[in-house]
Amino acid sequence: MVEALRPSAPLTRFNAPVESLGSIDPETAAALIVSSSDVALVMDSDGVIRDVAFGNEELAREAYRNWIGRRWTDTVTVESKPKIEEMISESRNLKVSRWRQVNHPAAQGPDVPIRYSAVRYSKDRRIVAVGRDLRAMATLQQRLAEAQQAMEREYTRIRDSEKRYRLLFQLAAEAVVIVDAGNQRIIEANPAAATLLGKDARKLAGAGFSDLFDGASRQAAQSFMAALRVAPRVDNVHVKMAEDGEPLLLSGSLFRQENESHLLVLLSSLNGPGSAAPSEHGDLLRIVEKMPDAFVVTDPERRVLTANSAFVDLAQAASEEQVRGQSIERWLGRPGVDIDVLFANLRNHGFVRHFSTILRGEYGASEDVEITAVSVADGDRPCIGFTIRGSGWRVGKDRLGGRELPRTVEQFTDLVGRVPLKNLVRETTDLIERLCIEAALELTRDNRASAADMLGLSRQGLYAKLRRYGLGDLDGDDGAPN
Repeated sequence: MVEALRPSAPLTRFNAPVESLGSIDPETAAALIVSSSDVALVMDSDGVIRDVAFGNEELAREAYRNWIGRRWTDTVTVESKPKIEEMISESRNLKVSRWRQVNHPAAQGPDVPIRYSAVRYSKDRRIVAVGRDLRAMATLQQRLAEAQQAMEREYTRIRDSEKRYRLLFQLAAEAVVIVDAGNQRIIEANPAAATLLGKDARKLAGAGFSDLFDGASRQAAQSFMAALRVAPRVDNVHVKMAEDGEPLLLSGSLFRQENESHLLVLLSSLNGPGSAAPSEHGDLLRIVEKMPDAFVVTDPERRVLTANSAFVDLAQAASEEQVRGQSIERWLGRPGVDIDVLFANLRNHGFVRHFSTILRGEYGASEDVEITAVSVADGDRPCIGFTIRGSGWRVGKDRLGGRELPRTVEQFTDLVGRVPLKNLVRETTDLIERLCIEAALELTRDNRASAADMLGLSRQGLYAKLRRYGLGDLDGDDGAPN
């Protein structure tokens, strides 16, 4: 293989070798031969080695000096013997043989490849064979072959992957288009997208993406593509088709290919077949987006998935894209206090009603809010939905029995250092217990049996606590314990 890559060049001779080299003595000739080759063999006309010289230290360490007295053909592997015989024959007839690669067996490891040429140089028909070590070239050639094989395997893997994804792209039931992020033109559309848009897939290629939608929706499509350049994913952008006004939802993500940015866009019809009451779902989405109360959806790790404009306003953010992917704790709840309580109740019960906390804006503003939340763990993607309503309208009504409800923990933390912890904990517990009893009595319109059930107490236990806190008129109440 190495020999095939290095064909012999046409042999040229000195114009006047006698005048040019006639004065060279044997020592100088020997030095020239050794310096111009890795190994040199001197043989008689029968091919028996009479002397050996090495210009390569590695070959010298291989201990090939025991070749003296042996036939040249006995020093090579079986497949190389015919080549040796051909070189000896050619040197006898032509004085110079062709270069041929032969392999010498090594004591350890692979055979040693040497490229030889033989020259007859005297009247007694002696032969000098000069050889060049090909191991470095063989190593490079082996690496090249391995690299080529690795490239072939990688190419086959990529080709098979492309085939699978191409098949998936063509057979997918969802309408998908690929858009050039630079010029905002469609590069490719799958058959489902062609069917949904009512156009031939080949005609869609090269069309402007925003031109697919009506005038009122083109700005939304432009904003959708602009948001994809800065956000990893954008979901549920409402648009209408240009031809028939059919409502669509756009979702997409950005990816790079061959140093260019592309947009992978999924188009979903709100009126498509197979969906349960699709128009009602579309109306529901529009209502949620425009409702005055803030609405936000997070994943179980508390990262915002989507939010309506009311939440964006409360958070003092510039757009929905700015809040998406951020932790809800960035805006909601008192750090380290009630947000953990909120999520603990969602894990344990699945929903929370009328949870009071605060919502902090990006620029320092804060507002008392009331939260209703539900955890959805059995869907395609587990999530948590929050409805957030400002509670400022409740001012003046947060009193039970003439006592103002504590809205923050600052009222208690102000006492730290002035009141022993044991007393502070006891007083706090008593206050909370009294407030819960007053709330239960108010909610049940002073029906003490129902209040006891609501609080998880027996009637006797409730009356004991009523006496303790001096709540209500217990005289003449038959239900009171004796």
